[in-house]
Amino acid sequence: MNFKRTDFPEGFLFGAATAAYQIEGHQFGGAGSTHWDTFAAGPGNVVRAETGAVACDHYHRFAEDLDLLKDAGMDAYRFSTSWARVMPDGQTVNPEGLDFYDRLVDAMLERGLKPFQTLYHWELPSALADQGGWMNRDTCERFGDFTDVITARIGDRVASVATINEPWCVAYLSHFLGHHAPGLRDIRATARAMHHILLAHGIGMSRLRAKGMDTCGIVLNFDHTDPVDDTPAAARAAATTDAIYNRWFIEAISKGTYPAEALEGFAPHMPANWQDDMALISQPIDFLGVNYYTRHKVSADDTAVWPHTQSEEGPGAKTQMGWEIYPDGLCGFLTRISRDYVGDMPIYVTENGMAWDDNVENGAVDDRERRQFISDHVLATRRAIDDGANVRGFFYWSLLDNYEWAFGYEKRFGLIHVDFDTLKRTPKASYHALKSGIAR
Repeated sequence: MNFKRTDFPEGFLFGAATAAYQIEGHQFGGAGSTHWDTFAAGPGNVVRAETGAVACDHYHRFAEDLDLLKDAGMDAYRFSTSWARVMPDGQTVNPEGLDFYDRLVDAMLERGLKPFQTLYHWELPSALADQGGWMNRDTCERFGDFTDVITARIGDRVASVATINEPWCVAYLSHFLGHHAPGLRDIRATARAMHHILLAHGIGMSRLRAKGMDTCGIVLNFDHTDPVDDTPAAARAAATTDAIYNRWFIEAISKGTYPAEALEGFAPHMPANWQDDMALISQPIDFLGVNYYTRHKVSADDTAVWPHTQSEEGPGAKTQMGWEIYPDGLCGFLTRISRDYVGDMPIYVTENGMAWDDNVENGAVDDRERRQFISDHVLATRRAIDDGANVRGFFYWSLLDNYEWAFGYEKRFGLIHVDFDTLKRTPKASYHALKSGIAR
């Protein structure tokens, strides 16, 4: 690594991130069916129709995984609490689920790790999906109830709470592009989901505040968007794409508005009286989580449906996902968000990582490409701090190789290699290099 801990401000946190459905093993502990279980059962939706039934069996092996975090010298662990584990039908409490998160948070604290909780990381209970899921306004109220239940149990011990992880994925990727559960390609469903997921955030924030929680925010994903050339048409296409991918959520939260370029397509399909929700959606937050992976080049395509655009990967080196490696995009977003939207509010890089075709050879994994990736993106974060962004921490995605949603178990993002037959954990070279870089 080309950095060390002392390159960063006092108190800067280094950690790793995971998500409940991707690692826990959803068949354990009384968890209920999710829309990911049923989406995976549809033809061609998920590689080999794989689910999170066993995943990394973190449910039983969390002590081993937390030891790996502690041994790496990490300060914090970003985890999520599964709605369908805590409330299998979206409404009825499962005591086993609450007990699990009790044990998990206590185990973090015992190891000196700050628990960074995310309430919702995509495992919508099937019973709520049956009622329309994020197209149904009532789901937002049920999310508020879930917030109440899990916060009453572990809220006294977590260091921070994020309401929603990557609402763009929850709404647009899942309801317009159809790549994630529920796998729709419907603009009316998308417009409602784009609004309701933010309404759920607003309701969740209100429930957290009512319980006295004071370190609360949301995690948004950002994708660097450049026009494919210098034509006016490409510039308009890039502006529309940026509005849908990047500006919709941050502008709603920080300004109480939606960008005009995105409303051009969504306005006819928005829920009635949606404007009345914007004050709730834009109530103050305490921090912003930024997830960043790649950039795209955007061009106009008048033959396509709205938004009349097409995107392609940039020209640089690619990860196993086919995503361009572009660290400057991370620095750019951190400084842009600070300048245009949140000012001096604390920002955390809550996800940044790369998939690679890692293999264990002679008991080790030499993932030198990931070592370089981490180093370059941590240094990009440092540049953003130098430019005035109040960035307080960096969480690598992910601690473990895991269930990578529609890609099943094929794409490996982890600092720790997981053999999905034996579940053996093998720290990769990137794990050891990061451990050295952040050593005190």
